[in-house]
Amino acid sequence: MFWLNDSGGRVGGGGSVSREGVFVGAVVKRIVLAGSANSLALVDAQVARHERCGRVGGQGWRVLNHGFHEWTRIRWWGRGRVRRAELGLSAPGGLRGEGGEFLRDRRGWVGAGLGMMKSKALTEMAREYSRPYRVTKGKGFRLRDFDPGDTMGLGSEAKPKAKEALAEGVGAMAALQEKLYAQDKWAVLLIFQAMDAAGKDGVIKHVMTGVNPQGCEVHSFKAPTSEDLDHDYLWRCMKRLPERGRIGIFNRSYYEETLVVRVHPEILAGQKLPPEVVGKRIWKERFEDINGFERYLGRNGVLVRKFFLHVSKDEQKRRFLDRIDDKTKNWKFSAGDVKERGRWDDYMAAYEDMIRNTATEESPWYVVPADNKWFTRVVVAAAVIDALDSLKLEFPELGEEQRKQLVTSRATLTGE
Repeated sequence: MFWLNDSGGRVGGGGSVSREGVFVGAVVKRIVLAGSANSLALVDAQVARHERCGRVGGQGWRVLNHGFHEWTRIRWWGRGRVRRAELGLSAPGGLRGEGGEFLRDRRGWVGAGLGMMKSKALTEMAREYSRPYRVTKGKGFRLRDFDPGDTMGLGSEAKPKAKEALAEGVGAMAALQEKLYAQDKWAVLLIFQAMDAAGKDGVIKHVMTGVNPQGCEVHSFKAPTSEDLDHDYLWRCMKRLPERGRIGIFNRSYYEETLVVRVHPEILAGQKLPPEVVGKRIWKERFEDINGFERYLGRNGVLVRKFFLHVSKDEQKRRFLDRIDDKTKNWKFSAGDVKERGRWDDYMAAYEDMIRNTATEESPWYVVPADNKWFTRVVVAAAVIDALDSLKLEFPELGEEQRKQLVTSRATLTGE
């Protein structure tokens, strides 16, 4: 066991370390290293603040070198907690080991994993980054209380680190999805709603990129067909609900019936509804129906999470102009998008009322800042990880008879 104190001076259990002052300033206060020079593992660490080496908080990397042992970098990310450390070993022969578990609350440990976060710490971070945008009680909800440009204090220089965090999050999501698929009891439904150019397609692409396609399906709902209009408005979405063990993604959904249909009453008039059911309470009634439907899904093992990608009017304008000026993006632009933009205030009022009336503890909304795509993707990934983790997923345990079959099968195969 190696022990280094805050000045890097004392080593216990063998080995030698220079007293040169990398740890002066107590950014790393104490490190516990287990093993020999050929098999070094960092198992504990305490960290402290120091103005010279940078306050532990905000976001950044610091390179630390200490002779025989080398801290290649320590990463801190928000709210005064060191989030990740990587240990490199500068030893004869060029040996190098890395750890990547998160450190929490000035204490923690870094173990094997080659840059991967400890699952518990990762889900805790996911909770921290997604819960500020989660709405579970609609009463008193105001859209203006949520800033589309919010990044939790992280600047544009954090974009590369956010990409790393997203990659690690996608890896964790893939592991959780594998358990979801193997367990075959729960299904997960993710609903995305947003104004045009808010980035729904990009979020779905980047966040779900590491998920096994066999266990995930994406459905986009555009204007209803004549067949759709011959049924109730939930019908076409109910046909696309995910099976147990799967993740279903709705790119727009039945919520369009409380948004675009509300902003454009002429659409409602063309839905073949009997006049008797189209009254002054129709929107309240639709909210009640949706709440009942999502309650039904939850009671039947379908976890529902809903995302409103909240883009500002100025950012939408910038993205529209980019689609017009960039030939590779011309195909994304539609003149109808500009026409709908003219009803911005009506849409914002409709979104606010929708969230106010359908946000519940069981099926919450996430009002995700969407002016910075890199941050939007991190928040959505964090929310999905948090949701999957809440299911307490585990691989199925085999019964005694099944374990006997494994033993028998192994004996048969090894005897060939």
